This record gives sequence, structure tokens and C-alpha cells, in this order.
Amino acid sequence: MANILVVDDELGIRDLLSEILNDEGHAVELAENAAQARAARQRARPDLVLLDIWMPDTDGVTLLKEWRGTGQLTMPVIMMSGHATIDTAVEATRIGAYSFLEKPITLQKLLKAVEQAIARDMTAARRPVAEAIDPGDLTVSAADLTVEAAMTGGQSLPATVDLTPQGQRIFELDRPLRDARDAFEKAYFEFHLAKEGGSMTRVAEKTGLERTHLYRKLKQLGVDLSRGRRSGAVAT
Repeated sequence: MANILVVDDELGIRDLLSEILNDEGHAVELAENAAQARAARQRARPDLVLLDIWMPDTDGVTLLKEWRGTGQLTMPVIMMSGHATIDTAVEATRIGAYSFLEKPITLQKLLKAVEQAIARDMTAARRPVAEAIDPGDLTVSAADLTVEAAMTGGQSLPATVDLTPQGQRIFELDRPLRDARDAFEKAYFEFHLAKEGGSMTRVAEKTGLERTHLYRKLKQLGVDLSRGRRSGAVAT
């Protein structure tokens, strides 16, 4: 199964998550603070990290930014918190977190989030962008490009990317990272909204985000939520 790093300053939560994940056949490593999490990440890349937001030394969002800035955010990270605001969850997602779980975490939500994150990571590992894209091409379809790969600005990426099913939008990669990320995320969610007929429920399942967090993120990015409805579909 997967190697999972659990980072939480509460012993009870670490033990509970470890027991559940071990029962599912996963190998679990525990860290009670950011320092231990850094050391674990230096030793080996985990398949998944469950990262608490509020910790006494360095909070989870700061650690996520650190990993992002040093090129170590190469695995899916699920943020956890019982006190975080929607804005904090959105910020973590913008930085690169895969999803967010609110404490107390139900068994069903935990296992579903872990399964989806691991499945995405395994798919990305089997189909690296460098193999999926001819560096000589100037455009590729959205189906052949992952969000994470586009954000990294890897050397094998083309200068422009076609992100719409109809092939009508060209995405410029030669721009500041923050602007590129926002533009890509907006196009990414518009693509899935169009594909799912405007259904927020199906888009939330597809992207691995909680429905409320997804709605706030779409509003923040300026995504037109009426797009799917204009085609006659009913968003759920």
C-alpha cells in the first residue's frame, strides 16, 4: 500500500490515525511537529502527508510553503484542522495542498481522501508530464497535463497550453508563478465545470475538494458559476 506521514502535535490524533491507516494496510510514520516532519521528508518521500495546520512551533501552512519553495512538495498533502477558517483552507489549497479535512475527522471522509490522494499520486507517477508531452509542441490538451505539473514550471513543459475541451484558450506559462497558478486553476475548474455540466457535487468529487471549499475557491478565482446552467444542466 502507501507510505503515509502523519504530522500532528496531539498524541491521541496521531495514534488514532496511525491505527486506522495501519488497519488499511498502509505504512505510517508519525511526527509531532514541523521539525520531525522535515526530518522525515528529508529521509524519504512519503506517498502522502496528513498535515495538521495548528502546531506549536511551525504551523502546517508555513511548512507547506517551505516544502513548496524548496521543491519538496512532490507528494499530495492533506491538511487537517479543527479551528481553521475557510480562508485558511483555501490558502493551503492555493499553495499546493491536495485537500482539507476538518476535525473531528470521520472515518469515511479520511479513507476517501486518502484513497483519492494516493490514486492521483500513483497516476502522476505512471504518466510523467515529460513523457506525455513532446517538448517541441506548443499546445497540449488539458487531459494530458496535471495541475501540479503545470505549477512547477518544469523544463519539459511547452510555452503554451490549450485548456478547453473546444481548444479555444491558450494558457501562457511565461509569467509570474502566482499569476500563472491563478490563471491555470481558473481554467482547470472551468474545464471541469463544463465537463460535468455545472454540477458542483461532481466537480468536488472529481477535484477532491470539499463542496464548501470548492465554492469559495471558485468565487475567489472569479469562475462563472452559471456556465453549466446556461447549457440547460442543473448544478447540484
